[in-house]
Amino acid sequence: MSPELLFTLATLALGSLGAAFFALYGLAWLASRKDHDVAITLSSQDNDIVFLFDDEKLVNATPAAQSIMAAAANVGSDWSRLLSVMISKFPTLQRDISELADCGSMAIESRDESAVMKCEWRNGLARLTLFDRETEQAHLDLDRHSLMAMEQELETLRATTEHVPFLVWRENEDDTITWANSAYMSLADSLSDEAETQSWPPVSLFNTQLLANAGSKESRRLRLKDAAGEDHWYDVFRYKLGKTTLYTANSADRTVKAEETLREFTQTLTKTFSHLTIGLAVFDRNRQLALFNPALSDLTTLSAEFLITRPALTTFLDRLRDSQMMPEPKDYKSWRHEMAELENAAEDGTYEEIWTLPGDKTYRVSGRPHPDGAIAFLFEDISAEMSLTRRFRSEIETGQAVLDSLSEAIAVFASDGHMVMSNSAYTSLWNVTRKNDSAEISISDATRVWNAKCAPTPLWDNIRDFVRASGERNEWIGQTRLWDGRRLNCRFVPMPNGQTLVGFMPESRTQTMRPVLRPQASSSHYVEM
Repeated sequence: MSPELLFTLATLALGSLGAAFFALYGLAWLASRKDHDVAITLSSQDNDIVFLFDDEKLVNATPAAQSIMAAAANVGSDWSRLLSVMISKFPTLQRDISELADCGSMAIESRDESAVMKCEWRNGLARLTLFDRETEQAHLDLDRHSLMAMEQELETLRATTEHVPFLVWRENEDDTITWANSAYMSLADSLSDEAETQSWPPVSLFNTQLLANAGSKESRRLRLKDAAGEDHWYDVFRYKLGKTTLYTANSADRTVKAEETLREFTQTLTKTFSHLTIGLAVFDRNRQLALFNPALSDLTTLSAEFLITRPALTTFLDRLRDSQMMPEPKDYKSWRHEMAELENAAEDGTYEEIWTLPGDKTYRVSGRPHPDGAIAFLFEDISAEMSLTRRFRSEIETGQAVLDSLSEAIAVFASDGHMVMSNSAYTSLWNVTRKNDSAEISISDATRVWNAKCAPTPLWDNIRDFVRASGERNEWIGQTRLWDGRRLNCRFVPMPNGQTLVGFMPESRTQTMRPVLRPQASSSHYVEM
């Protein structure tokens, strides 16, 4: 045979083999396609709840199964959505289904044994069939109105939980989340990696074991770090519901920030008050010591260890009494009554007393109201001030006694014309009563008394001008006559700080009358009246 004929025969043979191969491949593909279509096709008689999954994608479902998926949370893949509905009833579903490809089929009991999930591996697909044993045993007939009412209630509850601004979720006994609202899912999604697909169950954001011993109305403040590493705080509450647990979490960031601000403010006040010599004690609305400074311990001799324990107001006052750092009462009952009045007066801001203590110590104690029902007590050591006051009072009394011993009638007037002091001879001469507050008597009042008991004279006009005059002044003297005929010698002496001393010395009837003199323009000579 020629080479050309052999080449032609070989070409025909190869073409026939290729055509046969493609024909067989096409038939195999069509058969596989047919098997796949048969596998994902559910019979119209399938009234059970059946799901067909290709990995995490739902490829088919019966109408009843589609109703369940419609009620599932919108969380990632189809498999995650189914888990969000089923995991509370089948807590081991996610773990068991991972072995389905190896074992081929399995039946998973529900937590309460009221249902069974039958799982089969067919042509690379997972077929899940849900059987409800209670439904098989008894059918409940619901009228249309009852069903509508239940659906409306379900919609109301779902809308409520989805729109509340705080986190709500439920966990089963092994701490797996079985349900969560949108606020929780959004927060969990924001804390996950951007490339990570949202799945079910969501990550547990909090260590709920810390609430194991918490009561139903007792919260725990838990910390949560965001993606940037910043701390956020939540007040988490725990409610036991059968075999599951309901949790709610409210953001406490503002509260924590306010507490930190208050703590910093308190520390600032403490540092500021630590340099004061006045003892400060602030009691909160519960009447417990909330703030004090070192001067309080120094003045009251109460130890810092005792003050740090935040004693109650009554305990604080008892300790002061035991330490003899407050006036000793006549009896304990009356003292308790006085302490109750002390607290009430401090609330009104009207409490202020002088405590005279043993050892020549004197304290000024005042009470002031503070915001939110708190009260503050101030302890000021005024021993030196009281000692100085007593010394001044003694000196004044001594000076008054010296003036009273003089036979000359003396009165001292301030620069504004009011009487500062007078002696006994003055009150006797003019027949007036000495007042406790001499400032109530002016030079005009005094000259009216003098004028009424003396013969007419321009001397009183001159003294009024002299007392109120400013600048440099010179001492001068004058005379007038009392209505009983006696001559009255008068002297007017400038004193420091603009004060003026007026002295009166009546002559006896046997003395010779001297002419009355009046000053002329700050000179030292006299004019006869």
